[in-house]
Amino acid sequence: MKVQKNSIILDYSELKKVIDAHKTLDHKIICTVGSWDMLHIGHLRYLIKAKEQGDVLVVGTDSDRGIKLYKKDELRPVIPQEERMEMLKYQECVDYITLVDDIDDNGKWQYELIKVIRPNLFVTTVDSYPEEQIKDIRGYSDDVLILPRQAEKTSTTEIIERMIKKHLEAMLSNMTKKR
Repeated sequence: MKVQKNSIILDYSELKKVIDAHKTLDHKIICTVGSWDMLHIGHLRYLIKAKEQGDVLVVGTDSDRGIKLYKKDELRPVIPQEERMEMLKYQECVDYITLVDDIDDNGKWQYELIKVIRPNLFVTTVDSYPEEQIKDIRGYSDDVLILPRQAEKTSTTEIIERMIKKHLEAMLSNMTKKR
């Protein structure tokens, strides 16, 4: 098995083998999960802070299906899962990327990734999971670190809303000019 840094590993059993090898070398395993839709500065600052917590950063990427379920929005994600994972692959702070698709019909993550790799630390942001889920996550990880959002004025949702608003304003302005 030849695996290099910045690898996308979709098979959790293969990922477990790689992570177990790192654990044998006493590497601290950090894990985080997110949509990573329209990767922006807040995402990158967050990933860098997560990586600073240990030796190996495993990044779970929510599947397109999962995002539609938990965001309850047919318009998201904007970027397809394969492209979101590829974007993460190019980030120096990210060691391994995998797909997270174990979202139940209520939009709740079933924790399969962390059940398999058992990270030393799971990193998340303040509003990503309700307290009940944080408690569940602690059952599969040695510890949980909850970071504040890393961009004050930038979020994917805000970017989308701002773009739509500006586009609609321009359309209306052009329509009124033609009258």
